[in-house]
Amino acid sequence: MSRQYLAFESSLRSLTWILPGRFHDAELASESLAAFLNVVSMYNDTLLSRAVQNDPTYKPLLPPSPHSRYTRAWTDRDLYYKWAARTLELLRFTQLLVEMGLRRTVSSKSRWRVIILLETIKASLRILLLRLSRRPLVSPPIPERDFDPATMPAPSTSSSPTLAPSSPSSSPPATPEHLKNNHIPLPPHPLLASPPVAKTSVIIDDYLLPKALQTSTIKPAMSLIRALSSPQDWLSEILYILRPLVYAVLFVRDRQKKTNRALTAILVLEVLSRNLRRSVPASSSLERAEYARRDREILWYLFRGNIWDTYTRPKLEGFAERWAQAPVLGMVGGFMRDWIPLIDEYYYYTAP
Repeated sequence: MSRQYLAFESSLRSLTWILPGRFHDAELASESLAAFLNVVSMYNDTLLSRAVQNDPTYKPLLPPSPHSRYTRAWTDRDLYYKWAARTLELLRFTQLLVEMGLRRTVSSKSRWRVIILLETIKASLRILLLRLSRRPLVSPPIPERDFDPATMPAPSTSSSPTLAPSSPSSSPPATPEHLKNNHIPLPPHPLLASPPVAKTSVIIDDYLLPKALQTSTIKPAMSLIRALSSPQDWLSEILYILRPLVYAVLFVRDRQKKTNRALTAILVLEVLSRNLRRSVPASSSLERAEYARRDREILWYLFRGNIWDTYTRPKLEGFAERWAQAPVLGMVGGFMRDWIPLIDEYYYYTAP
């Protein structure tokens, strides 16, 4: 049942990418579905995590990731951290849906006021998480699902005589009655005999996997990221946290003037935060992965401000027009044409 649910969830998530542009208000339906799936998945992950922790017989095939260990340790330790992190994720899941609803119901001025309010709340929650943990923030700040629910042990059916066994017996079929008086037993038919169970590889895997330890595996969960020690470290994180709020405020003020002040300001904050952050040793895999994720997000600047208006959008429109008649590339171009107006209309599609 769990595998069917995961396949269904994956299919719905794929549907949210192709819905925009298909009919009137298709982007609203797509984002409503995406927000619903994200919220339900966060709730299901919480229930699954409790079930795993309360089941002493469950043994995961692979150890939990450093991110899951670190975030789960903080959510179990500090109640304020847990609810601040969950609220922050809930806002991230629903912010675009809120903007779409506001665009259809209130004036543009009121919509931008709500957007700035959302960014203020998110910045406050991130500052609270930074104050509680005294460590660089990770994204997402809550544990992710790092196991397959289908691997969880199913309830036992051995006590119920009406239920069929979960798996066929591995023993060969019994000898028929009219052949039991034979002094020389007949060899088992290859179609009736069960194949030999390959236990060697399973035994080897069960033996080696728990012993494949890394430095992050044996560290305490709280020590996977070092605490901020110098004012330079704190300043780097605070600048990174304030970027979205500064960008939103300047973007609202200058959206009619078509200036580059918002984009320039956030780029300056991005570069300052990156240059001020501390060097990370090779053993701190979680912190290195977080900084690598932040560096990859610089590519989102291609979809913001004048960079989007003068470079990225003309390139995408030219690609879509050039390959409109091609079998596969034409479909990709049509997908681009459906999404380009949404990037122009909605702030949270490409917001930092």
